[in-house]
Amino acid sequence: MTVTKPPLILIVGPTAVGKTKLAIQLAEQLNGEIISADSRLFYRGMDIGTAKPSREELARVPHHLIDIVNPDETLSLAVFQQKARDAIAEIHSRNHLPFLVGGTGQYIRAVTEGWMPPEVKPNAKMRDELERLALREEKGLEWLHDRLKILDPEAAEKIDARNYRRTIRALEVIFTTGRKFSGQRGRGDSPYHLVTVGLIRPRVELYQRVDERIDMMFANGFIDEVKGLLNMGYSPALPGMSAIGYRECVRVIKGELTTEQAKAEMKRITRIFVRRQANWFKESDPQIRWFDPKEKSVAGEIEQYIRNSL
Repeated sequence: MTVTKPPLILIVGPTAVGKTKLAIQLAEQLNGEIISADSRLFYRGMDIGTAKPSREELARVPHHLIDIVNPDETLSLAVFQQKARDAIAEIHSRNHLPFLVGGTGQYIRAVTEGWMPPEVKPNAKMRDELERLALREEKGLEWLHDRLKILDPEAAEKIDARNYRRTIRALEVIFTTGRKFSGQRGRGDSPYHLVTVGLIRPRVELYQRVDERIDMMFANGFIDEVKGLLNMGYSPALPGMSAIGYRECVRVIKGELTTEQAKAEMKRITRIFVRRQANWFKESDPQIRWFDPKEKSVAGEIEQYIRNSL
């Protein structure tokens, strides 16, 4: 086929499906470099709880947008979009093949489709009031998320209830514009020739892998990692510390949960997150070619699929 746009390979799929391992294998075979689209991997010092690639894995092929901010810094979607597109351009300038890898749908689409949240100026008074109701009045994050479910079920499906800042942003846009947050998403033609590879496993198998990963995190010192972050002065209320597991570990450190209770809560929340990821990347999407990564020949099949699509 004749390709006029620069190529971009997408490796998408739910948490714990096996994206990291396969992306590295493919990048090695195809002279590629990897750009992380996982918002949890941006933060320095948050390694175990985010299942960040190991030093050995990072050394096998060049990686971008990992360890780029501290836990008390904020990386907006707009800044990520620009950084990712800059990295893609640099990779192309070296005649290498860029791989955008992750399970965070809005970050993927910000790069590939120009998707961005609506341009509504922040309303500090409204945000403070919503935070007061959800946090200081102890109605809870679920209460806040339930308000979004009523006003915009589609947006609520794709926003984690624990991500209260994003929930508040969605409500802020709805109250300001009088329109659904989900209905204001702007998309444009992609500036890239996209080849999208989706990784999928049976849900039961995926849940088992999630459980095993979480058990391994604690065995590898997850609680000590969180203690270290707290000792460095990072507040557990920071947006960067809202990644699944970090607040549970804080509660273990405070004596509010046992380790086993924290594991159970992480497993429960991660399963919800996996289901939410499925709303971003649907098996029925004709633009995604799905593969089961447990098949022995899958790496070769995907490599050939990518070569044939370029």
